[in-house]
Amino acid sequence: MTQINRRKLFSASAVMAVVALAASVMPAQAAGEVGVTNTSVKFGITSPKTGAAAPGYEKIPGAIKAYFDYVNDKGGINGRKLTLVSRDDQYVPATAVQNAIKLINTDKVFALLGTLGTASTKAITGPAGPATVYKVPTLFVNTGFSGFADKKKYPTTFALLPSYAMEAKVIAKYIKDKYAGKKVGIVYQDDDFGKDALAGFKTAGLTFDVAVPYASLSQGVATVPPTWIQKLSTAKAEVVVMFGVSSATTALLGNAYALGYKPQWVLASIGGDATTIASAKKIPIALMAGAKGLSFAPSPNDSKDEWIAQFMEINTKYNPGVAFDNNIVAGMTTAFLTAQAVKAAGQNLTRKGIVAAIEKSGSTFANPSLAPLGYSSTSHVGATGYWVGTYDTTGGLNADGGKYTVYTTDSGSGAVVESTFKRPAMPENGLPK
Repeated sequence: MTQINRRKLFSASAVMAVVALAASVMPAQAAGEVGVTNTSVKFGITSPKTGAAAPGYEKIPGAIKAYFDYVNDKGGINGRKLTLVSRDDQYVPATAVQNAIKLINTDKVFALLGTLGTASTKAITGPAGPATVYKVPTLFVNTGFSGFADKKKYPTTFALLPSYAMEAKVIAKYIKDKYAGKKVGIVYQDDDFGKDALAGFKTAGLTFDVAVPYASLSQGVATVPPTWIQKLSTAKAEVVVMFGVSSATTALLGNAYALGYKPQWVLASIGGDATTIASAKKIPIALMAGAKGLSFAPSPNDSKDEWIAQFMEINTKYNPGVAFDNNIVAGMTTAFLTAQAVKAAGQNLTRKGIVAAIEKSGSTFANPSLAPLGYSSTSHVGATGYWVGTYDTTGGLNADGGKYTVYTTDSGSGAVVESTFKRPAMPENGLPK
């Protein structure tokens, strides 16, 4: 058994052990609604604030808190202030489960929100996970795994991002439209993340001339990324899709530059996180220039967008010294949607009530997304599409032609179409109605 496989087996065993312990020791739910008082609502988040996945993503809890603080200074929601308890899981699923247990049992949060990563979120919200055991809502999770939109499997979990399958379908259409006849390759993370994308590419009918899977964390082994370039260049791939995490993108671009390999790169949204790549300081950020990327929200550089402008202003005042980027946008979007859900659930706030409120009216919630939200009584899918742009020498993703052309789709067999969606305007003073 390889070292990587042993690591995976150990990680899976650790998660199962923690979940089993959680199920056996959790006391019965106390009477009354946990985390809610006449003057406050308490939320919790577990996410990587340290460790390999922290660069960039460590900003998300602070961005959520910044928007909460802004709302609280304006009187809160339905007379209640929104508070956040944040715990560091280092992107380790077993630690994320332990944190969720502490947030629920010790910190007494009303709901979890913004959890990061497919494996961690599945461990928290799966059949024996603490969120499921306690029926605690897990709101606007920060992962594109399409399974979280399935209400039957994950009854209290709501996605924020479009699914990886949706993203793959949008990429497939873009490549067919723009690079017809070119040889196409893909590098992908060989787990739920990458396999979700492969299903989307298959549905969209995109066939790769060469496919290079990699095991999670193997991108850190010095001898591995050069083999990716060898396989891609041997196959003469002219367009290469990178569907992995940003550290793998860093390794891919760095080795391609060193070996003189220059295809047209198409970076999926997770792996195209310029903030994380720049923070790692392993390659010049200018290596991203010319690559294609995707986003469901406006560019964080687009200060003319009313949502971006409002979030910039809030970040400057309530999150001073922290550079504004797409992770700040994601965190504040999570917070804004959470505040709207609390507002929609009414004065008598309950866990069942907030789930029902999102299912009933969540698809109409104002938010920065340039694609419609898909919440309903049968689906917990979040945003449903992406726009495609080009990275500049600073790592900024800019809409091609200066216009956001958004494509929407689903995680199944639905077509990819150019969206006619008109985004709701920013509510007055950036406060939910």
